[in-house]
Amino acid sequence: MKTSCALIVSTLLLAPIANAQQAAPINNANTCIVESVSFDQSQLMPEGHVKVEADRTEIIENTIALFSGDVNITSDTAIISAQEAQVSENGDNLTASGDVEYRDVQLTVQSDSVSVSSDNAQLTMENTSYKLAGLNGRGNASDIILNQNVGLQLNDVSFTTCPLGGEDWKIQASEISIEPGSIWGQAKHTRFYVGDVPVFYLPYFAFPISNQRQTGFLFPNISSSARTGVDYEQPFYWNLAPNYDMTISPRLMTLRGIQLKTEFRYMSTDSLSVANVEYLSSDQDIDSSPDRYFYRLQHQGVIWDNWLLNVDFNGLSDDNYLVDLGSDFYNRSDTHLYKTVSLSYYSESLSVNMHVRDFEVLGDATDSYRALPEIKLSYQTQLSSMLEFDLDSEIAYFDSNAGTLPSAARLHVAPTLSVPLRRAWGEVSAEATLMSTLYQQNNVEGTELDENVTRNLGQVRLFGALYFEKEGSWLSQSSRMTLEPKLQYLYTSFEDQSNIGLYDSTLLITDVEGLFRGQEFTGLDRISDNDQITVGLTSRVIDENNREQFALSLGQIFYLSDSKVVTAQRNRDRSALAAEMDWRIGGKWFLHSDVQVSTDNDKVDLSSVGVEYREDASRFIQMTHRYVRNLSNETIEQVGLSASWPIAKDWQWVGRAYRDLEGKRSIESYFGVQYESCCWAIRLVAERSLSNRYNNAGEQTTNEFDSGVSLQFIFKGIGSQGTQRSMLADGMFGYRQPYSLN
Repeated sequence: MKTSCALIVSTLLLAPIANAQQAAPINNANTCIVESVSFDQSQLMPEGHVKVEADRTEIIENTIALFSGDVNITSDTAIISAQEAQVSENGDNLTASGDVEYRDVQLTVQSDSVSVSSDNAQLTMENTSYKLAGLNGRGNASDIILNQNVGLQLNDVSFTTCPLGGEDWKIQASEISIEPGSIWGQAKHTRFYVGDVPVFYLPYFAFPISNQRQTGFLFPNISSSARTGVDYEQPFYWNLAPNYDMTISPRLMTLRGIQLKTEFRYMSTDSLSVANVEYLSSDQDIDSSPDRYFYRLQHQGVIWDNWLLNVDFNGLSDDNYLVDLGSDFYNRSDTHLYKTVSLSYYSESLSVNMHVRDFEVLGDATDSYRALPEIKLSYQTQLSSMLEFDLDSEIAYFDSNAGTLPSAARLHVAPTLSVPLRRAWGEVSAEATLMSTLYQQNNVEGTELDENVTRNLGQVRLFGALYFEKEGSWLSQSSRMTLEPKLQYLYTSFEDQSNIGLYDSTLLITDVEGLFRGQEFTGLDRISDNDQITVGLTSRVIDENNREQFALSLGQIFYLSDSKVVTAQRNRDRSALAAEMDWRIGGKWFLHSDVQVSTDNDKVDLSSVGVEYREDASRFIQMTHRYVRNLSNETIEQVGLSASWPIAKDWQWVGRAYRDLEGKRSIESYFGVQYESCCWAIRLVAERSLSNRYNNAGEQTTNEFDSGVSLQFIFKGIGSQGTQRSMLADGMFGYRQPYSLN
């Protein structure tokens, strides 16, 4: 039977461990599954007390206590387990041996022996193996010393985040030390090993020992391309305060020079602000050696109850900045950079949105109008059980950088009365809207535009939908099938609008859902006159888990009279027949297709098809086809093939290729291979795609290609939580699932 005794000892006994830095747990994604180190502090004794449990106890002359057989020594800071232990010098000294295990809030250590001296305020363990609490780290050391004044010291020590027997990488050092209260560990004469091969040496190395944000170097990004040459970027993180920080990233490009990238973040209780600035002095790859820059300012925050402020402000030095130097925020094919400040108010029945919108236009893209400002108000209320009232209003001022273009102030008010009836079997509604718009236009001399225009239009909409449902079977599976016919009549009065400029309006591309929209333009500068009936039909197959397995939608508009506003674009009695299909085939195959067929000549106006086989998140093959018969007087036809598949244990391959069938050429080729174990990863990516550079006339070239290779190497657990990006999202097109089933 175990015996126990409580000894009153010096408060210095085992005290050093209480002063060591305590690390909070880190939840690493894609890290090793190893035995976690946990410690229950409720088992500890009150301050200044020690409890000793053992099978046998012997006290010699009240000065020496000998314990043997399953010895457990519990203090106010740690627990020591051993086969034998001795307490002497009135409790000031402790030695333990035989299968010794030391546990506290910071680490767990197995060792041959442990000794504690209260006189020196020091604990020493010999021939140890340790695991860190809160970090996926472990290693061995010839001895571990815990001192109240010096801190933690490990001699002839190794460290890794890999599991036992799978040390893909490790750090070997002559000494690792952690000073009291520090959040950094220090290593001397450090060797980095990949497998058993030393690959790097540092005479001094500092590393984090908690998940707190800390100042220091992050892992570099290394790549190579025809645009930049060898590209090396070294981020440095600066933890200025708990609520703001900064990342400074010098970037060396052998073809262009040294670029400085900075990011400053500030967070308050109700807001987040981010400022990004990039600067390249004297670009060596351009004859004139210009200075090049990019900036982005973002802010999101609550300023009062229900009031939100958003800022997105971007700018750059020249049209080819994104093409030549890349961007974390924009794609090479983007033609506009936004400059927007928004103030919004939201409540149950009222929403107010105030915007100031401007653009940075790249190349010879059509000059866009700025909204300086634009204020939208929307109000909804229930007048009775069968009558609803909606009010949409807007006031805006449009201007552009081109001084020769007209400018305008616009006021729009559109009250709507509706009688809705919504039931489980369907929906019936009737709406009446009055749309009043007032324009005051400037700089209209020599044009067909009038300085003052008042436009009043009336609109009536009748809509009905029925939902039929029955139990059945689909591919030998129990399922529920639906049939959902929709019918809409829409009438909008006509008024000549040729005396109004186009400030935020252009023709929309119509899909099945868009057929019921009743408006063929974006914005308000053109409102089409309508006298039409829209017919739609949707059928779905829903399985026992309430998931859509199949959905097919068809729709078409029948024009009862010609539209005068869109006569130049439409001269027929019906719209194109629009169809859309989504099909989940057998749980692993997915098919998405949408098509519009002209009723004038039975030709396909536009179509897209995507077929994908998906085994799981890392195993899929996708084939896509896109066709547009007339887009800005050009025919677009492209095919694409994307695939991702493991090629061996821990090895992943991603490939993607897109080809322009009209131009008979490849427009993107992308290949990536990655090795990723639970504690380190390496990724190699090669790609070739259109460069999209602008010439001196501002026209985008379509015959130049750019190619590049990039390499990324990651030690998991020291400065990185895992691979930073997905190869699927990289490249010019990236990866998107081709279906929209729920």
